[in-house]
Amino acid sequence: MFAGQFGLDISYELIDAVVDGFHQALQDFRLGGGSGCNVTLPLKREAWQLAMDTTPEVKLAQAANTLIYDASGGWFAHNTDGIGLVRDLVVNHDIKLAGERILILGAGGAAAGILGSLLVREPAEVVLVNRNTDRAKALAERHGSKIKISVTDWTDLPALGCFDLVINATSLGHHGKAPPLANSLFAAGSCCYDLNYYKASQPLKTWCENMGRAYIDGLGMLVEQAAESFSIWTGKQAETGTVIRAFETKTATPVTTHVDNTD
Repeated sequence: MFAGQFGLDISYELIDAVVDGFHQALQDFRLGGGSGCNVTLPLKREAWQLAMDTTPEVKLAQAANTLIYDASGGWFAHNTDGIGLVRDLVVNHDIKLAGERILILGAGGAAAGILGSLLVREPAEVVLVNRNTDRAKALAERHGSKIKISVTDWTDLPALGCFDLVINATSLGHHGKAPPLANSLFAAGSCCYDLNYYKASQPLKTWCENMGRAYIDGLGMLVEQAAESFSIWTGKQAETGTVIRAFETKTATPVTTHVDNTD
């Protein structure tokens, strides 16, 4: 749909790869004429490690979701997840990030991919909640920011007050579960943003509806991060609004591959 806006003839296809065979899959793709690709879980860390060079965002996240080939330097890695999330929040939903308290549920690759872009918007504080607090602390330390980044586990979370924005970066929705949230975590006028979409978003969406909390799924982020990848490959910035609306109203051809924003 992006290519159609510019009359470009592209081939964007699914390549199934495993961790052990990822390097060979990339080589085969390149030899077959491939010039750029998206990388989904569980290969985002491998994409970062295999790239010859990366953006600063990739170094911080230690994960890449977009590769582009440079004949002089090999694969160059980008991570468009954070840009995609921020654009959906700020541009598509008019959500303010500056000066706000933000809670991120999870500290895996999904959280790592978005944290840097959120910090650029200068929230008052970001809190990471994760079962493995050492992992969350390592993520916070890598970002060494003037913005306060706090780390907690699920048991101590209720004591930290309420938040203006709650972002779900866990994969619980893929197991039919919602994160163990309390209604008291949400400030007046707050919003819950779920990196999941379609079926995986339903458990948290249902919880928010039952609690009367505003909820946004990750479909807009999916489209916005894809548009950023498209721009990296082609130099053209696609219009995303019509694409998002097409999928929301199911007028677009259904997506047959699964892209998971979370881990």
